[in-house]
Amino acid sequence: MQLSQPVQNITDGSDGWELLYKARDMKAAGRDVIELNIGEHDIHTDPLILEAMYQSALAGNTGYAMVPGQVDLRKTVADRIQARTGVPTEPENILITPGGQSALFAAHFATLNANDTALYIDPYYATYPGTIRMTGARDHAIAARSEDGFQPDARDIDRIALETSAKTLLINSPNNPTGAVYSEQTMTNVVTTCQTRDLWIISDEVYDTQIWSGTHMSPRQLDAERTLVVGSMSKSHAMTGSRLGWVCAPAHVISHLIDVATHTTYGVPGFIQDAALAAFSQGPEFEEQIAQPFRRRMNLALGILERSTQIRVLPPHGGMYLMLDIRATGKSGEEFALGLLETHGIAVMPGESFGAAAAGHIRIAMTVNDQDFTKALEQICAYVDHLCA
Repeated sequence: MQLSQPVQNITDGSDGWELLYKARDMKAAGRDVIELNIGEHDIHTDPLILEAMYQSALAGNTGYAMVPGQVDLRKTVADRIQARTGVPTEPENILITPGGQSALFAAHFATLNANDTALYIDPYYATYPGTIRMTGARDHAIAARSEDGFQPDARDIDRIALETSAKTLLINSPNNPTGAVYSEQTMTNVVTTCQTRDLWIISDEVYDTQIWSGTHMSPRQLDAERTLVVGSMSKSHAMTGSRLGWVCAPAHVISHLIDVATHTTYGVPGFIQDAALAAFSQGPEFEEQIAQPFRRRMNLALGILERSTQIRVLPPHGGMYLMLDIRATGKSGEEFALGLLETHGIAVMPGESFGAAAAGHIRIAMTVNDQDFTKALEQICAYVDHLCA
């Protein structure tokens, strides 16, 4: 018996996870490995948040939750988005989801028919193509260029949207894996093009609290009626395992997405939502506290890497990652990452895991303590020097 074509076509080739599994096998065998490959905070969820979760569960908030999300949480998310963007936002514009990944799927499911074309920017987070394919649509990547700081070119979007009769465009700023924060000019050009080609914009903004230079701008600030924003507690509050995200969109879109949630996730546990409320109550200072280690490690990394004559560093403007151009070694990102793991016990993600535009690069997650992070970067520099000798 055959499984469905959609489920068989979710992934297409290697996505770099083999290196993660190899690193974990090496650790299990007793080898010291520094993991710089996963976007997971090196701190745990704050005890205050966990205590709120615990007390909520003890109080009985363990039954079926309201599918759209608790009204108080929807209002809190709406108020937060309005304060950050200046765009009027109501609870009716918010659907609470089990994590950002669920929100990504819901947003595409709401805006695509079977065999429609959905665009996204390359380099991209590894789940983007599969998420689109799960809706029955066709995925189509648009390359951003390393030499342009991985800012997408609206002319490329316009050309490909016209050629493919595309229906949606997925963007991600701050970007995983590149750390690019789209400039106001880039965002304006992208939104104008989407208006011209009548594209829905799906904006993944889960890193919006991690801005190192420049200013985060949401396309919703320019065209709220065609924009669906994906958000999450994972990165902003170190709540990756709690699985709490949202979609922010026009009210009529949210009303249909509630139907989607009713037939798929059936909501998010109430005690998780109460924990999110406790997290939000700590204010922007708490979010900055969560982000601060990545800002510090970025500056630490740039100080070390600037001494290398063979590594081209792409300074991140946001997020918890660094992209390094290692093409001077003559190695692909995959070859380099595998060699680095085997010889130095350092696990990074090959650029090819995030699309063809990142070939010859590696992504480094700034998610280990400063001492191990410094050690790893120095060894990466030494490994590059060895390959280029």
